[in-house]
Amino acid sequence: MARRVTRARKGGVQTATLIPGDGIGPEVIDSAVQVIEAAGGRIAWDVQLAGKAAFERLGTAIPDALLASFRRTRVGLKGPLETQVGRAGYRSVSVALRKMFDLYANVRPVRTLPGVRGAFAGVDLIVVRENTEDLYSGIEHQIAPGVVESVKVITARASRRIAEYAFQLAR
Repeated sequence: MARRVTRARKGGVQTATLIPGDGIGPEVIDSAVQVIEAAGGRIAWDVQLAGKAAFERLGTAIPDALLASFRRTRVGLKGPLETQVGRAGYRSVSVALRKMFDLYANVRPVRTLPGVRGAFAGVDLIVVRENTEDLYSGIEHQIAPGVVESVKVITARASRRIAEYAFQLAR
């Protein structure tokens, strides 16, 4: 079952890891932080580099300081990260973090907005998807110039685990 963060807050302030991201990431994250603050969220952000920015500055896409921050805070907000195609030793940071921290549940709530007409008025959904297997496995290799093969790994254990998570969430 997924672990919930139960970390005690000091003085009502939660500490969280913040990865600005690459490309449009910093702009998106800046807006997200403004929304959180406007909603009254009291968060002390531990800003860490990852992805292209970290690789260019530190020589690694996933610095040890980032991993230490996630282990310490157990909560994070991550902007979009660029995956460097064709660069040796550089894989998807998002896939790597999912695997390192066993972030297996991709949960996407979909809510109907008041006053917005749709085919199913008043119906809210939660889409739950396994986040570490299937095409998220990140097992890819070039089989010929311009041709890449991606392996879809799906295990009974992971399928059962995500199904149990979804059923518990639906209760």
